[in-house]
Amino acid sequence: MLFLFLQVLSIYFIVSYSKYHQAAFGNTTNNVTGKINDRYSRVQQYFYLRKTNDSLIKANEVLYNKLKENFSLPDTGYKFIADTIKLDSLQKIRKYKYLSAKVISNSISAQSNYIVLSRGKLGQLRTGMGVVDPNGSAVGIITEVNDNYAVVMSLLHKDSHISGKLQKGGEAGTLNWDGKEPNIINLTNISKSAKVSKGDAIITSGYSTSFPKGLSLGIVEEVSRETSSNLFRIKFRTTANFYNLQYVYVIDNADQQGVEDILSRIKKEP
Repeated sequence: MLFLFLQVLSIYFIVSYSKYHQAAFGNTTNNVTGKINDRYSRVQQYFYLRKTNDSLIKANEVLYNKLKENFSLPDTGYKFIADTIKLDSLQKIRKYKYLSAKVISNSISAQSNYIVLSRGKLGQLRTGMGVVDPNGSAVGIITEVNDNYAVVMSLLHKDSHISGKLQKGGEAGTLNWDGKEPNIINLTNISKSAKVSKGDAIITSGYSTSFPKGLSLGIVEEVSRETSSNLFRIKFRTTANFYNLQYVYVIDNADQQGVEDILSRIKKEP
């Protein structure tokens, strides 16, 4: 103990009365404390990752809702308004609104795959709403909802048949998952007259109230000709990564309820 005390005292005297040793000691101390602070910062950053992700999701929701394609101009060409309030025909009306939600359950290996969200009716969700990943790629449609949770029928579901089209030529078809390989889906009902090749983009057609036109669906992986028909057999890889879905955005279409009401009345007519 006496030796250690004298050793420390000697080092103190050397550092205190020698400028060279002061500089050397200071440099060494800075290196050590710098490494310790760096490790501490990394550990602290790790524990704040969840809070950071939540804030980024909320920020992205705000940005999505500011995109110009989420607004539409009112059609006033044949509209008569008997009111003293003047309506500017160039006023932008919001059509699509994006709502963030956390994924709490997701399956990819079954024939009928579903995604469960920790947001429900109390969070403004309802059946028929489209769901996209944080990059804006379609992942499915809400089929069931209660006060606090919603169930999404994934694109990786045997009964999921949403409409998609070739971005290059505009030919529309139907998505169909064969249950074999996750992230690989078929685009059917595309005529052989269409110009399509590997690497072409597939997007939403806009022919439903669930998804707006132009959202990414995937990239063509394989194109073959069906011998028994005049159609292509197209396989594409989804741009949404179903293996790692943590957060999604639910699309609220302001026109959805009106369109569904008029379609339901037509179906009831004899």
